[in-house]
Amino acid sequence: MPDLLRYGLLCLIVFITNFQEAVTGFGCTVLALPFAILLLGGVSEAKPVLVMLALVLNVGITLLSHKRIVWKEFLIILVLVAAGLPVGMLMANWLPEKWLKLILAAFMVLIGTHGLLTLGDGISTKASRRTRILASGFLPLGGIIHGAFGSGGPLVVIYATRALADKSVFRVTLAMAFVLINSAMVATWRIQHTIEMRHVYLAAMCLPFTLAGLFVGDHVHYRLPELAFKRMVYGVLAAGGVALAWVALAAK
Repeated sequence: MPDLLRYGLLCLIVFITNFQEAVTGFGCTVLALPFAILLLGGVSEAKPVLVMLALVLNVGITLLSHKRIVWKEFLIILVLVAAGLPVGMLMANWLPEKWLKLILAAFMVLIGTHGLLTLGDGISTKASRRTRILASGFLPLGGIIHGAFGSGGPLVVIYATRALADKSVFRVTLAMAFVLINSAMVATWRIQHTIEMRHVYLAAMCLPFTLAGLFVGDHVHYRLPELAFKRMVYGVLAAGGVALAWVALAAK
């Protein structure tokens, strides 16, 4: 494939997936990863680029909507995910990546499909305290998966959908958490030389499309009805599970 076409397709994928994350608050990396792997030639090439772009996107969402952050829930998410993040990063070379990704993918499809089928015609409200405590158990596991493979965000979303009922609060509180989580990952990768200058150049090339996705998605976010937003969140969760399964099965 000619480089112009290959990089043009990569920029288009970045725009589409960053647009949907600017609307919903999550999912750009896991949805873009299968296509980026094909275009760039492997997970090790695609993942650093997508994580750097996701970091920029989440900084943008946070700056645009920071007054809506629920700091209590942000701290819960950050502390519990941070507890698992270094474990995953240390064990990245030992964990059974394929099977963990397949289990996570199946779980995402199950949760997403269940959410779509049970939403009905009403807007879901904040879950009970007991339900939120049970759902918080997914946060350290999400940190481990995110640290190891860069795709643990959907487990964080399982908690956030139960703790944060308002769509704008949900989006920016997740974005603030992902800013710190992804910053830690990028800094660690840079120290370990996992991120090289070619990844930085590719991210810089795609940056205008991330920014375009941010501003178009932010415009759509505030005009999207709550029920449509919830359906989009669960739809992205299910679609992300399918994409993650594809990545796992395609890996050698």
